[in-house]
Amino acid sequence: MLVEELLEHERSSVELWAKSLAFNLDPVHDRLTNNLLQSISVLREIDAVPDSVVRMIEEVESTQPTLQFVSDELVVDTPFTIPTIVTDESGTVVQQRFIDGEIDPRMVEQFAEINDPIVISSGEGDQGMVNFVYFGESQTVQYLRYFPFLQFGFLALLIGIGYLTYRSINRSEKSNLWVGMAKEAAHQLGTPLSSMYGWVQLLKENNKEDNETLTIVYEIEKDIGRIKGIAERFNKIGSEPELKNIRVEPIVDQVIDYMVRRLPQLGKNVEVKKSIKTTAKLRLNPELFQWAIENLIKNSMDAIKESSSDAFISVNVFENGDRLIIDVEDSGMGIDRKYINQIFRPGYSTKKRGWGLGLSLTKRIIEEYHGGKIFVLKSEVNQGTTIRITLPL
Repeated sequence: MLVEELLEHERSSVELWAKSLAFNLDPVHDRLTNNLLQSISVLREIDAVPDSVVRMIEEVESTQPTLQFVSDELVVDTPFTIPTIVTDESGTVVQQRFIDGEIDPRMVEQFAEINDPIVISSGEGDQGMVNFVYFGESQTVQYLRYFPFLQFGFLALLIGIGYLTYRSINRSEKSNLWVGMAKEAAHQLGTPLSSMYGWVQLLKENNKEDNETLTIVYEIEKDIGRIKGIAERFNKIGSEPELKNIRVEPIVDQVIDYMVRRLPQLGKNVEVKKSIKTTAKLRLNPELFQWAIENLIKNSMDAIKESSSDAFISVNVFENGDRLIIDVEDSGMGIDRKYINQIFRPGYSTKKRGWGLGLSLTKRIIEEYHGGKIFVLKSEVNQGTTIRITLPL
């Protein structure tokens, strides 16, 4: 590994520096220099000694600065800024390099754990001394130790971005598919709806005196209007909705009245309760918002068993600070805790012939088009479910 090779080079560099340090600390060199200088002085006073001999001794003495230069400039100067501490036999710090500020005594222990100390000896006999060189790691090695983690982190980041991008594209494709299907369904419903309106008008003209038939025709006309409204809702999916400042109460009343009239046809005895404690106006798209409330109530009706007694659906509307709260509660089958986070996903349905689009579209209408939130407030199996909508006032 690159780090291990650098560590070997660093140790070699410190060992070379330690040898040069031992050379400089050796008192033998000082004695030799003094002896040579004394010898030169004595020889200069003796006329019988040739000048060439004196010059030769002077040249030998002059090599000492050269050796000092080699030690200081070529050996000690190193490209590796390795923090180093030199101690004597008692553990007292006698020298340091590449360490800023005061030396913490714990540094010696830390360096000893990183690298084995280098022992240097200088002098002989009584003048001999032993020093220990402790050294750590250069910043280059420290950076390289963390470099693999940075690489893995960067790779994980790229994988995460790629996954999120793929997931976003996949969601977008699914969303566009549902939008396309919705718009196509609305388009296909347009022609038969126009024909049905024509037949209704013809029935009205031919049965002006038959009140019973006219009553049925008017109900058919209302249902055709409902189908037309549904087609318009599908056509608005994926488009920028037109929001208006309107009250919530008329929309909720209209949905509840329509669903109550249809309860006998479903063969269910369900009490529908409502409590609307607000007169505030919100920026809503009436058709889409009505569709969302209708989906929630219809979903609650489907969750109630036909044989249930004391079955009820409750719609409560009230203000809480700067939010409007709409709670739709039922006494149906409830939702298993492990499925609560899945009920708003496209395609999720507990019904055999369900498409799993109702709650998904409701979530999109509330959150994307109206800037609100929809979630399961509480649910217990065989006890019922409460779904809450929050909208900004």
